[in-house]
Amino acid sequence: MKITVLGTGGGARAHIARLAGLGHEVHVGTRDPEVTLARTEPDMMGNVPFGQWLADRSGIQLHSFGAAAAESEFVINGIDGHNAVAALSAIADRLAGKTLVDYAVPYLYNPDVEHPWPTPWGTMPKLDPCDTDSLAEQIQRALPGTKVVKSFVTQEQETVVNPKAVGNGDHTMFVAGDHADAKQQVIELLKSYGWNDVLDVGPLVCARGMEMYAHMHSAIGFGLGFGTHFGIKVVR
Repeated sequence: MKITVLGTGGGARAHIARLAGLGHEVHVGTRDPEVTLARTEPDMMGNVPFGQWLADRSGIQLHSFGAAAAESEFVINGIDGHNAVAALSAIADRLAGKTLVDYAVPYLYNPDVEHPWPTPWGTMPKLDPCDTDSLAEQIQRALPGTKVVKSFVTQEQETVVNPKAVGNGDHTMFVAGDHADAKQQVIELLKSYGWNDVLDVGPLVCARGMEMYAHMHSAIGFGLGFGTHFGIKVVR
């Protein structure tokens, strides 16, 4: 199956590597492929330059966002939340009729807030939108011809693609969206990654809760020790 991953950060790389390992034809989108390949410094999260990472992996093709989106009927959005709507809107014609699974968190970094939450990397980012809207809904409104599904967002992407690394896989992943066929595609991908417990929480409006969980996920991580991987389980 042809699958496009938009983005080249750590989360996107986890999906790219896993999808390639599962035998999919993987196309990767970035704003400017030449600039991306020319970088020689680690990114803001400390990941090695993408060109260096890609050199060790044959068969993965790097394109502009639009060209990558045109290659596949199934697209994973790994563009950061602050820039996702603008970047995706610019290639709306290439995404029409396709399934787009979004895992971005709508973070605003270095926010000017009255009561900041200190973290090991500085002030905790602010969620925007929050409560009365979600990034996934904003993407769906910007791309009315695309089937947007929210998923993967409640977990580190390294664990999304390898759930058995935590608790032998005994934890829950969530999906939300307004298109049953698109959600089923995402569920099938999650099963191929190794997920046994996938909970469909309903329409895309439920992405609000999924995105807002990001702060709770951070709090749990701080409690367990920064860098500890973990999962959450819905006990019926």
